Amino acid sequence: AQMGMLFGDEEQPLLLSVRSGAPVSMPGMMDTVLNLGLNDQTVEGLAQLSGDRSFALDCYRRFIQMYSNVVLNVDMEVFENIITSYKESHGLVQDQDLGDENWTFIINRFKKVVEHETSEPFPQDVQTQLLQAIGAVMDSWMNPRAISYRRLNGISEDIGTGIVVQAMVFGNQGDDCATGVAFTRNPSTGEKKLIGEYLVNAQGEDVVAGVRTPQSLSTRYQNTMKEDLPPMEVLMPEVYHKLLAVSESLETHYRDMQDIEFTLNKGKLWILQTRSGKRTAQAAIKIAVEMVEEGLLSKEAAILAIDPKVLDQLLHPVLDPAEKTTVLTQGLAASPGSVSGIIAFSAEDAVLMAEEGESVILVREETSPDDIEGIHAAAGILTSRGGMTCHAAVVARGMGRACVCGTKELEVNEDKKYLKIGRQTLKQGDAITIVGQTGEVLLGRYNTIRPEISGEFRTLMSWADEVRRMKIRANAETPEDISVALEFGAEGVGLCRSEHMFLEKSRLTSMRKLLLAHDESVRKGALTELFDIQLNDYTDLFTSMQGLPITVRLLDPPLHEFLPHNDLEIENIAAVLGLSSRQVKERVHELKEANPMLGHRGCRVGVTHPEIYRVQVKALLAAMVKLQAEGTPVVLEIMVPFIASGCEIKFIRQLICEESDKIKEQNKLSELKFEIGTMIELPRAALVADEIAQYTSFFSFGTNDLTQTTLGLSRDDAASFYGAYRKSGVMGSDPFETLDRRGVGQLMQIALEKGRRKFPGIKTGICGEHGGDPRSIEFCETLRLDYVSCSPYRVPIARLSAAQASIRSKHAGQDVNLEATAHSLSRCG
Repeated sequence: AQMGMLFGDEEQPLLLSVRSGAPVSMPGMMDTVLNLGLNDQTVEGLAQLSGDRSFALDCYRRFIQMYSNVVLNVDMEVFENIITSYKESHGLVQDQDLGDENWTFIINRFKKVVEHETSEPFPQDVQTQLLQAIGAVMDSWMNPRAISYRRLNGISEDIGTGIVVQAMVFGNQGDDCATGVAFTRNPSTGEKKLIGEYLVNAQGEDVVAGVRTPQSLSTRYQNTMKEDLPPMEVLMPEVYHKLLAVSESLETHYRDMQDIEFTLNKGKLWILQTRSGKRTAQAAIKIAVEMVEEGLLSKEAAILAIDPKVLDQLLHPVLDPAEKTTVLTQGLAASPGSVSGIIAFSAEDAVLMAEEGESVILVREETSPDDIEGIHAAAGILTSRGGMTCHAAVVARGMGRACVCGTKELEVNEDKKYLKIGRQTLKQGDAITIVGQTGEVLLGRYNTIRPEISGEFRTLMSWADEVRRMKIRANAETPEDISVALEFGAEGVGLCRSEHMFLEKSRLTSMRKLLLAHDESVRKGALTELFDIQLNDYTDLFTSMQGLPITVRLLDPPLHEFLPHNDLEIENIAAVLGLSSRQVKERVHELKEANPMLGHRGCRVGVTHPEIYRVQVKALLAAMVKLQAEGTPVVLEIMVPFIASGCEIKFIRQLICEESDKIKEQNKLSELKFEIGTMIELPRAALVADEIAQYTSFFSFGTNDLTQTTLGLSRDDAASFYGAYRKSGVMGSDPFETLDRRGVGQLMQIALEKGRRKFPGIKTGICGEHGGDPRSIEFCETLRLDYVSCSPYRVPIARLSAAQASIRSKHAGQDVNLEATAHSLSRCG
């Protein structure tokens, strides 16, 4: 009634679009059917109504093509090839060059293809068209690309999709018609300026498919995009300003940056859809902070609006300014990051190359939703077609991949696997570099550097630090790692793996002398060497800490990891020790560990070889005393690994205290302050945590080992096993990724209850890989851990995740409105 038309009417036919309505945006992953309701009769009514028969026939061929692909499973390429061949044989270039007779011929060819492929004529009944289209779009929730996208982006399969049936309006009805996409703010930078693209005389799929490079909306971005055609602001100023007003209204209403699809039909502006727009991490943070300043969001809502995982994008490298580059060409700067890699021309090749450890640049004419696995595997995306809102650009921004689109000078031959840029020809496996910030494409590989983090990022992190309860530490063994961690806001080191200090060649020799020597004097000499080495190491580490706490874990791996592994290494150490190669081999065989995962490692090495732990403790305490005497504060926590019983920690604690007493006596000190704790990384340790707590002042959960020992699988086996399950769609994630209240999480709960009952003030933390996983951090908040520790580059992720967990914990069970949080949670990534 509102459109003044009737569905299926032969004189005033109402046409429909059928599209998905999932609660989370999944660009290009699900199917859409446009121009539904056309048949051999209604197309004549549309021609009469519009006064443009070519337009009506163009809509009909589009409908047959899209419906046949989505509903009837006929390959889209079959139809494209018919159009391409027809244009070539008749000397035509653009689709707009085709007239009535051309489209009539092509439509008849299309219908013959459908009947040949399906053994049925193309459906003429509009009700049948509608019901089948609804079913097909609903079914596309489970198509391979949608499944992959949800898996890669952590979207639950259970939320399902709705179907939107919407009246059609037409952007392909002449030069006063257009279709386009607008973002209320720049999705790459976050700048508060309308940005987008449009095509005159086109329908929506022409924009997102990248078949034609579109025009920009505003003059502000015209130069960046290097367009010849005028932007909408110049060509259609009244329409542009109306779109600008509508965009501001929608953003204010939803309190989030909007991604708007629109159509201009005979000068009238129609808004087809609005949703929270995909954006880079830089843009997400800038938008959230500025919306707080504008009064649209609270600080809590801004914190919750950012997906912590996308903060990795902020660390995207940029080209080293000192590098001299060879620029091949330039396209559109679609998604930031400078990456070097070898060329792959298909998604399948990109996946295989990435699995072999290569950095890959996926090069395509334009990407399609079916390329999702390749886009995920690649470090960067380069296309010859498409604009800032094409599929490649939108998905790359969401995934944090560098992307350059619309590179007009780029000729891509995907079948023969080569590309041409002018006279330069490159084949699959050749190296290129793309600069997502500028759109440049460079020949070869180049060095990159990490950008400095400041501005809105620091503002958001300061807000996060105000509300989070848990402390954030880092796993680090070198002054360089510590420097990075502190720069990113770490409040200490939660895991310093001391064995890493023994692996350098000269140190490894000292360790081998200790383990393999038969002569006691040689062993003592090796211990002295190790003490001197470690004294210097710990002095440097403690200096780097700037008075923040550091947890040093005593030697953890089995001793055979330090032994020689081949004949040359055996001969070299035999010469050093004055032994025969046979004698060394016999000793190596004696020390070989049959079950390195669960056997003679960790604290059990300290029990059977107490001299190793004694020299470590002696070096730790000596370095601390030395620095404190010089006025440098040191906060030391000594962690004993792989404890399985109270008696083990009691024995090692006594050893540590004896060395402490010696240091105090040597330095005439009345006290020496440090803490002794353990890593809970065995199920048995969790079950006897009350025994262990008697001899410790802190627990740190080592979730890597705890997860493996709970599941009974090595990490390699489990990764393969669960990876296959995830790929098949059986499960969305594996137990190695996230802690929960079953299995590992339940053991943590048991350990905490027992430990806190015995020692109410015991400090608790986590230092495995889960320390940097947002969902696991939220679980840690429910357990009231004191800190999480993660790799240095994941510290910002942990800081934000801990703040979000605190906010959710504070509001748990309350019916509160966090000002657009619900909308913002469909945000970036």
